[in-house]
Amino acid sequence: MNVDFSALTTTLSQHGYKLTRQRRAVVEVVAHGQTRLSAADVYAQAQRACPDLGLTTVYRTLEILAELGAIRRVHLDDGCEGFAPASAEHGHHLICSNCKMTIEFEDCDMRKLLDRVAARTGFKIEQHWLELVGRCPKCLQKAAARK
Repeated sequence: MNVDFSALTTTLSQHGYKLTRQRRAVVEVVAHGQTRLSAADVYAQAQRACPDLGLTTVYRTLEILAELGAIRRVHLDDGCEGFAPASAEHGHHLICSNCKMTIEFEDCDMRKLLDRVAARTGFKIEQHWLELVGRCPKCLQKAAARK
């Protein structure tokens, strides 16, 4: 699920953020990620290109990218949060339980469900996210070949 690196850097610049060498390393990892990544994953990968990168810069950059809608928070298997690129204004993620490949999708016709939940609970629902977990075609094919 690669995201255009230049689009991410342009988004940062348009919102007044400087593209330091450290921030560029973080954005590069996020832009080329094929799976959901934890902050620790981003840090480990980005540090290869920028050894003086600090973990605080990783967290700050991920927070900025999330606020700008360039990435979305997703759940990791260990209960912690991870991040996945977001190309759609309102999108969700399909995650392979085996290889962790992450694919964004937009179609989630949940309006009726959200309306029922809001009516039943009195909540004004402001946002939602949906993650579907299963096995991707490649992993299914590998599993079938082993049988």
